[in-house]
Amino acid sequence: MTVDSDPVRPGRYHANLEEHWNCPLVPHGGVVTALALSAMGTELGVVDGQRLRSVSTVFAGQVPAGPCEIDVTVLRRGRSMSQVTSTLRAAGQEAGHTAVAVFGGVRPGFEFTDVAPPDVPPPDGCPSWRDGPPEGVEMRPPFPFWELVEGRAALGHAPWEEYDPTGSERASWYRFDEPPIASGVLDPRAAVALCDTMPGAVGERLGRTSAMWLPPSVDLTVHVLGEARSEWLLGHNRARHAGDGYASVEITLWDEAGGLVAYGTQLMYFVFPDGPPAPDEVRARPVPDRPA
Repeated sequence: MTVDSDPVRPGRYHANLEEHWNCPLVPHGGVVTALALSAMGTELGVVDGQRLRSVSTVFAGQVPAGPCEIDVTVLRRGRSMSQVTSTLRAAGQEAGHTAVAVFGGVRPGFEFTDVAPPDVPPPDGCPSWRDGPPEGVEMRPPFPFWELVEGRAALGHAPWEEYDPTGSERASWYRFDEPPIASGVLDPRAAVALCDTMPGAVGERLGRTSAMWLPPSVDLTVHVLGEARSEWLLGHNRARHAGDGYASVEITLWDEAGGLVAYGTQLMYFVFPDGPPAPDEVRARPVPDRPA
């Protein structure tokens, strides 16, 4: 997707969101955030090698497929760090996705990584979501987004499995069918989009349930921490807490060489298209005691 500057109004950009990015009914929030970043980066321009460091988005209104407009303001264009804000909305609407991003150059400082990727098989050793469920198991059709992005389960359970939940930890490999790679490095906006894949951790913690639920985003924050040098990225995520109709989730994103690419966190809320869950399904089953 590309953005075009408005010939009359400074700081305004136009784009068209395609339905094939829907997840499920409107375009995937991570993709929409990545589109806003395109306009923000264009408005900021190249400033002494500054690159995307973080973005935080609040989803104040749905942005359906179709024409959209992006209003961008450079809050500060600094020598080593710059801040930019934007609001992306459907053409003619007031509310949409409002984001604040930080771009920064290399600075002196300490270096360490105090987390590690899970020990899982490589992508070619993991089952693809596109393989579908076993014969005789009926599942809803995949969202259009997953026809452009392939997922491969690396840790956790399939939604049709019967199991006793022991936690929310899960991991999946992700790859765009047409990876945006230049000079061996994946576009950081692709990593931002792939961070918006966290709700599965809630499903892992719940286990199989008869309640149909959807997880719209309240917000999304992504810290871009390194360059991805592979097409496949491993998303390792957990749901730390659910209550009052909301859930807090987080993800780390790794490339195939084990490099930490990004960290994302998100507050989501629950929508039940078929009505609220039964009382005995509201409170998740307790997790068995873990060894110390």
